[in-house]
Amino acid sequence: MRNTITRKITEFAEEHPNVFLITGDAGFGVLEDFQCRFPDRFLNLGVAEQNTISFASGLGLAGFKVFVYNIIPFLLYRCYEQVRNDICYQKIPVTLLGIGSGVTYAPMGMTHYSVEDVAIARTLSNLVILSPADPVEAEKCAEFSMKCIDPVYIRVAKHGEPAIHSHNSIDIEKPLRVCEGSRVAVLFHGSISQEVLKATAAMPTAPRVFSIPMLHPLNFNSLHTQLDEIHTLITVEEHFMEGGLGSIISDWIAREKLPYRLHKVGIKNEFIHTIKNTPGIRQHYGLSSAQIRREIENAFTRS
Repeated sequence: MRNTITRKITEFAEEHPNVFLITGDAGFGVLEDFQCRFPDRFLNLGVAEQNTISFASGLGLAGFKVFVYNIIPFLLYRCYEQVRNDICYQKIPVTLLGIGSGVTYAPMGMTHYSVEDVAIARTLSNLVILSPADPVEAEKCAEFSMKCIDPVYIRVAKHGEPAIHSHNSIDIEKPLRVCEGSRVAVLFHGSISQEVLKATAAMPTAPRVFSIPMLHPLNFNSLHTQLDEIHTLITVEEHFMEGGLGSIISDWIAREKLPYRLHKVGIKNEFIHTIKNTPGIRQHYGLSSAQIRREIENAFTRS
């Protein structure tokens, strides 16, 4: 997904002379093509994250379409104030391209994990939040960000995620039905798609499965119309259970007084001290395909 988005940004730069790409000492081996082809529209501002965001804001005010590339803790956490005040408050159409969603950077430790980023991003008014699940969704998210007049945050992993869509005529502004099923619906976002689809493959009684690439604003009307004959929703995310998609859905159910049962599958809201690789941490927090499958089977049993 990361390479798909950066290639798309390079294509945009060929057509639009106002596209500008900034990195904070990251993206080596990924951004060189853009840097070589458009050296006057590329900057590596180094380990100066707050200054980078303010600089991007200034370029946006000057008429540039700015993309800022960095790993998520250094893009959103370290410079929350600058994203809030310099970009979101002024509604400057800067795109924040965050790398390393969830526990992508395992086993580098908690400083490099991004398991609360959606919760943090949701506190920032005017910010569109995108979490693509595969290269097709990632490409569409990049296209959306190029046209969007609001600030955009795109969170992606970096492990060469496989495609889950067979065509590119998808609308990432709506929940995307990936698999047909009844009674139980599974909603996910991001690269946990691999575990979800493995979990739901060849189930005797299949759930209806949705990818939610646009977390905010989420098109609840579209989602609701696709949940006919569904009584239980299961949210699955490589993110804290509180503050992410699970909370977005639970707030919606409470606000609209909807009859759905909801079960959240995600990471417990705690600092991760466990030292494992990405599959190991998923297993530790109940996010392996086998564990997700058991949660779905239990939902059918309870119905």
